[in-house]
Amino acid sequence: MILEEKFTLNNGVAIPKLALGTWMVDNDDVSEAVQEAIKLGYRHIDTAQAYQNEEGVGKGIKASGINRKELFITTKLAAEEKTYDDAKKAINESFKKLDVDYIDLMIIHSPQPWNDFRGGNYDEGNLEAWKALEEFYEAGKIKAIGLSNFEQSDIENILNNGHVKPAVNQILVHIGKTPSELIEFAQKNDILTEGYSPLGHGVLMDHETVKEMADKYNVSVAQLAIRYSLQLGVLPLPKTTKSKHMLNNADVDFEISEEDMTTLKNVEEIKDYGDANQMPVFQ
Repeated sequence: MILEEKFTLNNGVAIPKLALGTWMVDNDDVSEAVQEAIKLGYRHIDTAQAYQNEEGVGKGIKASGINRKELFITTKLAAEEKTYDDAKKAINESFKKLDVDYIDLMIIHSPQPWNDFRGGNYDEGNLEAWKALEEFYEAGKIKAIGLSNFEQSDIENILNNGHVKPAVNQILVHIGKTPSELIEFAQKNDILTEGYSPLGHGVLMDHETVKEMADKYNVSVAQLAIRYSLQLGVLPLPKTTKSKHMLNNADVDFEISEEDMTTLKNVEEIKDYGDANQMPVFQ
């Protein structure tokens, strides 16, 4: 089962190949979702300061009764934290809210603040934030550190000027949005790509080509989309609060043929995410 499989990060840390995403899950609801996922065999939970649900995730972890060492917890440093002091303070806040002794993976949520996404140059600010993460990493408080939504030039800034190589870059990856050059650049630098919104914020559910391909393999659209990411060497982060979807998302023990992978890679880029168009990452 995919829930038992792991990637190995560039520092030797093992990371489960499938995560439960918690984006847009309210703090009051996320604890129950985390507990259910853990009960079903999930061991990788992904949250962020910006999601405002770290406290609920922490409560879910505690209530699950599972040994903390069996779980892999990811959180993200808010995109707005671009000074060393602010980043360090924010990191400590995550520890308090999650109520954990260590964090498995913490990543900078975006190279720019959300109100200037893909706008100005924040290279110096990212290095300040990275320095703070490096200190927690070197102290053993965070087991791996990485990036999110970073483009190649943003990653190169960290590679050329930081002391610790990023372990991951978490980006938007799904059928109809496959940034192959960025994924290949990460792979060449031994950086694991994580892919959020593998269902394209739900858009793929009504995509005719994808639906036909899912029918061919006798799987759901979600299963096809998650398997697609895995075969790209990408770690998918599907978000759900429903038990049946958690089970369905993890039931991906099939192989997409090379020919069909090529077809899916060449699906026309999705540019309309409906209501999600207002969010910076989907603009």
